[in-house]
Amino acid sequence: MSSPDPQVRAARNHSAPSTGRGPVVAVTGAATGVGALLTERLAASDEIKQVVAIDERRGECDAAQWHILDVRDPAIADKLRGADVVVHLALDLDLGSDSAARTAYNVRGTQTVLTAAAAAGVHRVVLCTSSMVYGALPENELPLSEDAELKATAEATGVGDLLEIERLARRAPRAHPGLNVTVVRPAVLVGGTDTALTRYFESPRLLVVAGSRPAWQFCHVEDLCGALEYAVLEKVDGELAVGCDGWLEQEEVEELSGIRRMELPSAVALGAAARLHRIGLTPSPAGDLAYTMYPWVVSGSRLHDAGWRPVWTNEEVLAELLEEVSGRHTVAGRRLGRKDATAAGAAGATVALLGAAAVVRRARKARRR
Repeated sequence: MSSPDPQVRAARNHSAPSTGRGPVVAVTGAATGVGALLTERLAASDEIKQVVAIDERRGECDAAQWHILDVRDPAIADKLRGADVVVHLALDLDLGSDSAARTAYNVRGTQTVLTAAAAAGVHRVVLCTSSMVYGALPENELPLSEDAELKATAEATGVGDLLEIERLARRAPRAHPGLNVTVVRPAVLVGGTDTALTRYFESPRLLVVAGSRPAWQFCHVEDLCGALEYAVLEKVDGELAVGCDGWLEQEEVEELSGIRRMELPSAVALGAAARLHRIGLTPSPAGDLAYTMYPWVVSGSRLHDAGWRPVWTNEEVLAELLEEVSGRHTVAGRRLGRKDATAAGAAGATVALLGAAAVVRRARKARRR
C-alpha cells in the first residue's frame, strides 16, 4: 500500500497559521532522527517564532539557531534562556549501546534538561517516551486509555530508562513550581528507526509464542512530530499516547507482510531468548518478547479530542516498515550477513531461533579470517 500523498500529510496534521508571534522552542537531539524532523517542521511553521536546536553536532536545518553541547552539561541552562518550550529528544535507545552508559545518558540528560529549563524560566517541557511504559500484558484492555497504570518493568530494552523519565516528569512540577511537563508516548515507532520491534520484521519468520495474543499498533515519525507540535503549541497537555487508529491482529500482519509465522511454546522462546542475550549474542533481552506476545494498544483520546488525527494507517506504516527493512536479515534480534541469514531461514523456524548462537559464532569466525 502506498504512503499518504505528501500534500495530504502536510494539510492534515500541520497546524493552521497564526497571527501571533508564537513561542520560541528549543529542541534537544535536533541533529538526527525525530529531533531533526521536528526541528525542520517547527522552523517552517508560521506559529513558531524561533527554533533553538541543541545537539552534540550541527544538523542540517539552517533556519534554526544551533548550540553544540551535551545535554548533560549544566551550561545548557544558558542556551535555554528566552525559550518558552523545550522538546527533549536527546535519548540513546540504540540496541548496540552499553546498557549502563545508555541509562546514565538518558536519565542524567533528562534530569539536567528539566532543571535547566526551570532555571531558565521555560514554562513547558515536552518529553518523549513510549507506549511501552504501559506494559504488554495478557489482561490489557484494547485499547488502553492514557490514564491506564504504567505496568511495564525494566526487563525490555530501554524501558527502564523510559520509566525513570516518566518518574522525573511526574516529580518535576513539584520540584519546579510553574514548570509544565507533557509526556508523549508513541506506539511502535517507524520511519528511520531501529528497535527490537522493527527488527521483528527482519526475521525469516515472525515468531509467535503459543497461547499469546499479539496486537500491533504503529506510529509513523511524521505523526509523532505532528503530536509533538500540538504539545508545543499547548493545544493539549498531560500524558499523551500517539499512534495509528486501531490495531492489526497477528494474522493480518502475516497476511499483509507475506512473512510466515514460527510458533513456539512460551518456555522454549523465552528460555532461548534469555540465554542468547545472557551470553551476549543478541541485543534483545527476553523481556522484549512480551511486546510481541500481548497487546499494548493505546487510544490516543486526548490528542483526538484536541483535533489531532494520524495521517498514516497501521497498514501504511507496516508497508513502509517492510520497505525499510528489505534486505536486512535478523535472527533472534541479531543482524546477520546474507549468507548466514539464508542458511538460518532454510534450516527452519525453530532451528533458526535455537541455533542462532552457532550461526553468530560462525559469522564471527569468518570475520576473523
